[in-house]
Amino acid sequence: MKITVIGCYGGFPAANEATSGYLFQSGDYSVLVDCGSAVLSKLQQFLPVEKLNAVVLSHYHHDHIADVGPLQFAKLVGSFLGKGKDALPIYGHPFDQDQFHQLTYKTHTAGIAYDPEKPLALGPFTFTFLKTAHPVDCFAMRITDGVHSAVYTADSSFQTSFITFSEGADLLISECNFYADQDGTNAGHMNSLEAGRIAEESGAGRLLLTHLPHFGDHRQLKKEAETVFNGPVDLAKTGYVWGD
Repeated sequence: MKITVIGCYGGFPAANEATSGYLFQSGDYSVLVDCGSAVLSKLQQFLPVEKLNAVVLSHYHHDHIADVGPLQFAKLVGSFLGKGKDALPIYGHPFDQDQFHQLTYKTHTAGIAYDPEKPLALGPFTFTFLKTAHPVDCFAMRITDGVHSAVYTADSSFQTSFITFSEGADLLISECNFYADQDGTNAGHMNSLEAGRIAEESGAGRLLLTHLPHFGDHRQLKKEAETVFNGPVDLAKTGYVWGD
C-alpha cells in the first residue's frame, strides 16, 4: 500500500498548497480520500484524473469536498478527449442529502452512499468507519489492503474510541489543528498532544500530523506530539509518501 499526501491544510489552502486529500494506491488501483480545495491541481502531479478509480469522502465541509466540482468537470472534459468515459464513483455518507446528491454529475461521476456500520470494499482496499466528534456528520476511516493498515481520523475533537479504532495501525493520519496549549474541542479538532496520545495508546507504527493550522511553527506540533508518542512523527506535506 502506498499513501501520498495531496493536501494537508485545514480550512483553506495556504499559498501553493491544498486542503485535505490523500491518495491510496495498491497495485493498479487508486482511491482518493477527501477532495478539498486545490486537491485536483495537486493530484495531477501524481496521477492522471482518468486513472483514479474512486473517491471516498469523510464529510461535506468545503476543505474536504471543494474540488469535487472541478473533478467532475475534469471527467467531463476527459470524456471528450477519449480519456475514459466510465463514471467515477464518489462515496459519501447519506446523512446530508443535499450534499450527497451533488456527488452525481451527468454520466461522469456517480454518488454512492456508504453505510458507516458496514465495511466498504473498493478494489484491494477495505474501509471501516468511525463517527467522529465534529459539528457535522463526519467519519474516520481505517483502510487496509490486507497487508498494511492506515487510520485517517478525518476531522474530530479527541475521543477515546480512536484508540481502539487505530489499534496496531501501521500509520495513523491524525488531524492536528491546534498546539498543545490550545483546546480544539468546541471547534471539533484535536491538538498535538491528543494526536500523540492516540498513536501511543493504540500502538500505531507511525504518526502523520495533518489538517495543519495557518499559524505558528508546525515543527512545534511535531515536537509536542513526540513528548507523548514514542514512535516516529512526521508533518504532512504535499508529496509525502508512505509505503510503496
